[in-house]
Amino acid sequence: MAELQTQSLKICDQVWINVNLATFSNTAVDQYGSLRNYALGIKNGLVACITSMSSVTATQLPFNVIDGHNGWITPGLIDCHTHLVFGGHRAQEFELRLRGIPYQQLLHQGGGILATTRATRIRSQEQLIKSALPRIKALALEGTTCIEVKSGYGLNIEDEMKMLKVAQNLSNHYPIKIMSTLLIANTIPPEYAGRVDGYVDMICDELIPSVVSEKLASAIDINCDCTTFSRQQRQRLFETAAESGLMLKAHAEQYSCNGGASFASFYGAHSCDHLEYISEEGVEDMAKAKAIAVLLPGTHYFMQSKHCPPVELFRKHHIPMAIASDTNPGTSPLASIRLMMNMSCIFFRLTPAEALAGATINAAKALGIDSQYGSIAIGKTADLCLWEIDHPNELPYQLGHCPLKQRIIAGSIVDDYQ
Repeated sequence: MAELQTQSLKICDQVWINVNLATFSNTAVDQYGSLRNYALGIKNGLVACITSMSSVTATQLPFNVIDGHNGWITPGLIDCHTHLVFGGHRAQEFELRLRGIPYQQLLHQGGGILATTRATRIRSQEQLIKSALPRIKALALEGTTCIEVKSGYGLNIEDEMKMLKVAQNLSNHYPIKIMSTLLIANTIPPEYAGRVDGYVDMICDELIPSVVSEKLASAIDINCDCTTFSRQQRQRLFETAAESGLMLKAHAEQYSCNGGASFASFYGAHSCDHLEYISEEGVEDMAKAKAIAVLLPGTHYFMQSKHCPPVELFRKHHIPMAIASDTNPGTSPLASIRLMMNMSCIFFRLTPAEALAGATINAAKALGIDSQYGSIAIGKTADLCLWEIDHPNELPYQLGHCPLKQRIIAGSIVDDYQ
């Protein structure tokens, strides 16, 4: 495959020479879609030319040329499941858990998610932005170019919308693409204690329409693991979410095999996330719905879970597996996508190629943006990373040292460590 160009290198805005490409767009050669010793040209923020260095001469190159010195270019990494906008922290809860105090006891004592809700509600948008930026930067330093951010800690109209506005505003403070998601049915706030129907009414009649009207989210995520809601109440939430016009996602079967993935798949969920306890029937229902499996090894590690997602079943039924950090204050305070890639190999037995695909093309599929992001192909948005590595299997393998040389968004170098 010598040339994939639709434009010549000469008219490109920027060209990288002497690079290897992990494209994930043509896996006929290997699982990475590897192209070795190539040149890549970008025009107007899109990939315009991919051609073998054997056919490149100096007269074909534009003024702006970067020598990749035999490094690797991959798609920009995508963290497709985070809760990184929140107030406060739960380090004390972490310490108490290590002493053996169960989560339900902490919750009854005012800890858990309700502690984060209180801390999030009292903070302004500016304060939430300030606290979220270090987590954004940590992910970006490892090559992340796109992050999904969920709400879910406000638990009322005002504060859920505040969280979504903060999420959308983050890209104005740091060069990264943000996808915002309304998370509902996370738990019941204190003001609705004993009035679950009233809370469901508020979500369906007020919160979802308000978020849709103000275009604050691209998706709705329903927490299927919260046992507070009855089947009928959950059904109403799913029906309202499905009618909203937003993409539907679900937290499902993290703690028990409760049929949440099948329920979500019936309503057309685009992805189901966690899935430690899903049955083969649930996997089959996901396959029929063409739902993506989003695996969250950070939560598995931090909560010392004994169950792993059924990776072999996902392979058997050809379900793409994305991986994500699940960055949140309670169960995965870990802002590191490369750590997640490593953990997915160690804990879940993914191959290095599956782990990198999970943080690129399959993560893009989980967010519904794979037509433009997550792989390297002519006409796709040039969100890329240049790495000083011998092979892409190093990215899930080594930790501590980050071999990232450049982070590129829409064709522009936003971080340069040359």
